[in-house]
Amino acid sequence: MDRRSRLVLLTVLGAGVFLAGLELMVTAVALPSIILDLASWTELREASWIINGYLLAYVVTMPLAGRLADQWGVRRLFHAGLITFTLGSLLAGLAPSLETLIAARLVQAVGGGILVPVGTAAASHLFDDHDRPRALGVIGALTFLGMAAGPFVGAWIIGGIHPGAALDSIGVVDGPVRDALGASWRYVFYVNVPIGVAALGLAWAAAHGWETPRRTGAIDVAGAVAFSLALGLALVALTLVGSEQVAGLGVDPAIVLAGLAGAAAVTGAIAAWLGIRHPSGFLDVRLFRSATFSSAALVSLLTGYGLATAIVGGAVFVDRVLYGGPDVQRVALGALAGAVAVGALGSGLALRVVGLRLVTVVGLVLSTVGLARMSAWTPATELIEVATLMAAFGLGFGLTVTPRSTAAVDALGQAAFGVASATVTVARMIGMAVGLAALTAFGSTTIDRLYNQVYATPDSYKLFIPEALRDRPLRDGLVVQALESWASSEAARILVGIFLVAALVTAAALVPALALGGRRILAPGPAKDGAPAGPDEGKAEVNAA
Repeated sequence: MDRRSRLVLLTVLGAGVFLAGLELMVTAVALPSIILDLASWTELREASWIINGYLLAYVVTMPLAGRLADQWGVRRLFHAGLITFTLGSLLAGLAPSLETLIAARLVQAVGGGILVPVGTAAASHLFDDHDRPRALGVIGALTFLGMAAGPFVGAWIIGGIHPGAALDSIGVVDGPVRDALGASWRYVFYVNVPIGVAALGLAWAAAHGWETPRRTGAIDVAGAVAFSLALGLALVALTLVGSEQVAGLGVDPAIVLAGLAGAAAVTGAIAAWLGIRHPSGFLDVRLFRSATFSSAALVSLLTGYGLATAIVGGAVFVDRVLYGGPDVQRVALGALAGAVAVGALGSGLALRVVGLRLVTVVGLVLSTVGLARMSAWTPATELIEVATLMAAFGLGFGLTVTPRSTAAVDALGQAAFGVASATVTVARMIGMAVGLAALTAFGSTTIDRLYNQVYATPDSYKLFIPEALRDRPLRDGLVVQALESWASSEAARILVGIFLVAALVTAAALVPALALGGRRILAPGPAKDGAPAGPDEGKAEVNAA
């Protein structure tokens, strides 16, 4: 294959990973609009699965995709991933209810979970030793650029596209067409469809140019299913903490939650047992015998918790406390995502000067301070402060990306590059899912309590408004405004605890970070003593500082 064809394919692969990165942040911007259209804030537990369902399916699919690529070849699997992601996006846009949207997001996540690891493997195969590092750098950068672009794309769609008005002008005021096309948030998913179709067309055009050797071997499907059940049950248990739904079952909520947690522990143990017995186990706990590898995975897990809190907590603060529209969301979440990209790229450069441990610790301190300062936000907080603290957290998080991945690969060896990288990424996704579940549980429990206080009796709302307004009906404009002001203050108070817990979790990552070692990355030099360059020429080498 000539160089031009390889660059076209790199563009296709880049489009796939860009969409996967875009989807996380763009959905965070759209989440408030989706909740208002398909549910309500009192159904936050159910709505949280729009994101958590995506993370769960993504986490399970990603390791399997790497193994399937060895058997099917990257070309076939990339096509399958692109088709699945595009179909899931279309179904998500058409979703008539919260339940169908969550189901569509699961389909979308399976596609996204295929695109990222297979895109990396395909780029590695397409380019030789000289160009491979740059190609892999492009793939990695596009993932973060997708995240950075998400808030801007989401804000532009939700704030700039008004399909409802256009449909009104042509007399389409109800019916299935109105339902499918009337809400602007639907186009957050529809936008993926033409991009996916175009990328698929280019990929098909080069159908015979990027075959990879195929290997035989069994896939640990049983282990993957057991792991999925374990993680799913654990997330459900955490999400339902404090839920009135559990209390309404007529069974002690503690028994229900303990049963879910126990089932999660048992299925998790089964997944680990299957992974040990299988020649290519889905969950191979033996990898964690290395203290350095375990530390890198733990740092990824804990910082993932903080990332989910910053993304979703920041979006909720802007929407429910500041009552900011899409443009405000774009500034706040754009600052976070852009800073993550800068930190991730900058950490690679920093590691040429200082060690893994120091870069990681600096990043964790910056992230912790950012989250701790977020807990002081109030309805009077200015947007510039919100954006600054979101950027501070994002920069700190980004600084930890390269060190933890490098430490994991170094601990297992270059031969286990795929397993090490995938495990660190999966740990981050699990941390994000746990963070969102905890945020949902705490936030929903508090919202339910406040809702019951306000609507306990027809006159209960009067306790939460100024005395001068208490002779007015609930629907009076001034009463509504006063209740919104009260709700804004209460939402800010809810987020105080959420951000503080996330700060403590992120700070806890400092302990495993100390085990990453004082290594630094040195740029490769010419081969010594006339020896030929090895197969990894052009890649960074990890050397003791």
